[in-house]
Amino acid sequence: MQPKTAHSARALRSQGALAVLRYVHAHPSATRADAARALGLSSGSATEITTRLKAARLVDEDTPPRTGGRGRPSPALTAHPEGPVVCVVDIGHQRWRVAAIELGGGLLAEDDGRHSGSPRILGTLGDHVSALRTRYGRRLRAVSACVAGTVSGTTVVQASGMGWRDVDLEPLKPPGIPLLVGNDASLAGLAEARRGAGAGARVVLHLTVEVGVGGILVVDGRPVDGATGAGGEFGHMPFGDPALECPCGARGCWDLEVDGRAMARTLGRRAPRDPRTAAGQIIATAATVPAARTAVAAAAHALGRGIGALVNALDPDVVTLSGLATDLAEASPVALESGYTAALMRYRRAAPPPVRPTALGTQGPLTGAADAAFDTLLTEDGLTAWNAP
Repeated sequence: MQPKTAHSARALRSQGALAVLRYVHAHPSATRADAARALGLSSGSATEITTRLKAARLVDEDTPPRTGGRGRPSPALTAHPEGPVVCVVDIGHQRWRVAAIELGGGLLAEDDGRHSGSPRILGTLGDHVSALRTRYGRRLRAVSACVAGTVSGTTVVQASGMGWRDVDLEPLKPPGIPLLVGNDASLAGLAEARRGAGAGARVVLHLTVEVGVGGILVVDGRPVDGATGAGGEFGHMPFGDPALECPCGARGCWDLEVDGRAMARTLGRRAPRDPRTAAGQIIATAATVPAARTAVAAAAHALGRGIGALVNALDPDVVTLSGLATDLAEASPVALESGYTAALMRYRRAAPPPVRPTALGTQGPLTGAADAAFDTLLTEDGLTAWNAP
C-alpha cells in the first residue's frame, strides 16, 4: 500500500509542477501569486512547486526594478537561464529563419536569409540547427519546423510556391532530438488562438493568404489538424471557378481566387512568377488606380465568401486573419464584408463571428512552432527526460 501511496503523491506533485510550467509558458512574467490564483493552488503549494522547478532548472524568479511606488514588486516567474530550449526552423516561399526559443517564448538566438526554392536549402538549415545543438547541448530538446506547404509527418508532400513534392525534412534532425513539422499557416493559427487575436476564445478559425489560403481550426487551444497533420488546407476547397486547375491537381480551388494570381487574372495579366509580391504591388496602387481597386475588391469579396462558408461549417467564436488576408481586409473592407455576409446562413447574420487582423504578424508561425514543441516537452515524460542524468 505504501508504494502505491508514494506513487500517487509523486503523480500529484508532477501534475502540479506541469500545471505551473504550462502557466508560466503561456503567461510570461506572471508572478507566483498569479499562478496560484489561476490554478487554484494554496500559497504554500505554489511556493513548494516553484522551489522544486527552480531546483530542476526549469523556472527562475526575477524581481523587477522598483517603480517608485509603495511596496516591493513581486518577483516574476521566468525561464531558467539553464532551462530547456527548442529550435524553430521557419521555411517560407523565399526566406528562412532558424531560432532558439526558451520557455515562455523568449527569443535567444536567430539567423535568417533568402533561398531560391531548392530543397538543397535543407543542408544549410541543418548546419544552423547543428550549431545550436553545439551551443546549447542537452538544453536543446526539440526541433520544430514550419513550412509553407502541405505536411504529413516530417514530409512536405506539396509546396506549390517552392515546387516541392515529397521532400523529407529529416536533414534538420540532430541525433537523439525529436523533429516536428507543421504547416506555417496552421502554426500561426495556433499562436493567434493562444497568444494573439483569438486569445480567450474557445473556437478560433485562422486564415492566412500568401500564395493561396492556409489556416487551421483551433479548439480549446488545440489545433484540429487531421489524421496525418495535413488538416487546414482550406485553400483547396472548391470555392472557385471549376474551369481553373490548381497546381495541387484539383479544380476550382479557393486558392486561385484570393491571391496575386487572381488579381493578375482580373487585370488581364499573365500569372505572376511571384504571386505574393505581385499582390502587394497591386494592393499598393488600389487607392489611385481603378483597375487595381477592382482586382483587389474581387479578391477581397472571394475571401469573404469563403470565410462565410467556413463559419457556416465550423462555427467558430472568432476568425483571425494574417498575411495577405489582412491586407485585403484593410484595402477593401466593404467587399470582404459583403462577401462574408452574403455567404452566411441567415440566422448567423445578426451576430456573426468577428473577423480580426493578426496580433502577432510575421512572428506567428515561429511562435506557433515553438508552442507545438513545448507541448511535447511539458508532459510527464518530458519532465522525466529533463530530470534524467
